Amino acid sequence: MRLSDLRGRRVAVWGAGREGRAAVTAVAAHGPADLVAVDDSANFLTLPWEGPLAEAAPLVTGEEAFARLAAADVVIRSPGVPSTHPWMVELRRRGVPVTQGTALWMADHADRTIGVTGSKGKSTTSSLISHLLAAVDRPNVLGGNIGVPTLDLPEAELYVLELSSYQCSDLTDSPRVVVVTALFPEHLDAHGGEAEYYRDKLNLLAYGPRTVVVNGADPRLALELGDRAAVRAGRPDTAHLATGPDGTDWFHLGDRPLFPRAVLPLVGRHNEGNLCVALAVLDAVGVDVVARRDTLAVAVAGFQGLAHRLTEIVDPAGLTFVDDTLATSPYAAMHAIDAYEGRPLTVIVGGTDRGLDYTPLAEHLAEREITVIGIPDSGPRIVEALAGLPKVRTETVDDLVDAVRLARQVTPTGGVVLLSPAAPSYGRFRNFEHRSEVFAQAVRDTAAG
Repeated sequence: MRLSDLRGRRVAVWGAGREGRAAVTAVAAHGPADLVAVDDSANFLTLPWEGPLAEAAPLVTGEEAFARLAAADVVIRSPGVPSTHPWMVELRRRGVPVTQGTALWMADHADRTIGVTGSKGKSTTSSLISHLLAAVDRPNVLGGNIGVPTLDLPEAELYVLELSSYQCSDLTDSPRVVVVTALFPEHLDAHGGEAEYYRDKLNLLAYGPRTVVVNGADPRLALELGDRAAVRAGRPDTAHLATGPDGTDWFHLGDRPLFPRAVLPLVGRHNEGNLCVALAVLDAVGVDVVARRDTLAVAVAGFQGLAHRLTEIVDPAGLTFVDDTLATSPYAAMHAIDAYEGRPLTVIVGGTDRGLDYTPLAEHLAEREITVIGIPDSGPRIVEALAGLPKVRTETVDDLVDAVRLARQVTPTGGVVLLSPAAPSYGRFRNFEHRSEVFAQAVRDTAAG
């Protein structure tokens, strides 16, 4: 289904956030017979619905909301609407077509798109791909889940999109190049289970992409892909890390050394894997990576990483505060913790409680000396899962500001205070950016105190 197919039809846009707003604007330009917006989760954090948006589509809440969805010829749901929502179940039972803005956009742009997904690393990897392509004179537009909704993107010859599992689930067209960085249980409440999450995530591959590039070191991804043809980054026949000509770690393409690991300013083994995937993508789309290695090395060295992903905040007290607020699962938090191995570490965990199993995090910390501070809503349950670990010290507090204050007291000089919550932000914060803002402000305020 394309946007142009909505002309003369009754359309309901479900969700009033960034994606919903973009969808209303895009659909209105194609002349629907009727257009309405529906919000079933309005609260004190909701932004006002006014001006051109309200003129294009009235916003319906309350008891009438579902009736307007059910009466539509097509429902466009925002990515934040879970597949398990009771209204979604009922709409499907009634046979009401449900799609997303990204699916509508992809129908017209798939041949010009590199689509990146993964349970961890998709934001950094998509940003690296876009950054490196630009460095070798391949202009492109970066967007998707990383900030700019697809329906708001300008026309371009090439797109690099970060795509969430929610966005992947409704696609009926695959991008020309599909990239998958990692696979582990995430967002299970929204998808209905682990198998359903993997199915929805890998729906990105389901419609004949020309090229598939994956992280070849990820065991779950390997299991789900089976013998499917793919470039498996991290292996010796493609982009990988190995001993270089000076005896240190270098990035290679096949047997050709490119540049030292030290060029990459990002910490952690997972970020080494992200760069291997990005280099493999460039090779797959026809960039002569070996010939352009000096240019690529300069571009890699200038890549500063993304906000909210292991973003370091140097503090006058001699501590390093790290904003990793986008680590919304135990597996993502484990990667972040490993990145600071060898330094005294306090990690702040907790957020929206989706009922995740935190046993893998407990197993990962079994021999690790670390302090863990839990904040609502899921923090106390995470702390409970760590009970009995001999080297893990745990505390619970009432909010993120209290956690930062306590972390200052218990973390030795030279240590790291890591916000890697292993849970989403919604409920107590508008979004992950809001949680980051509160964390950064708490760091500043407690430093002054």
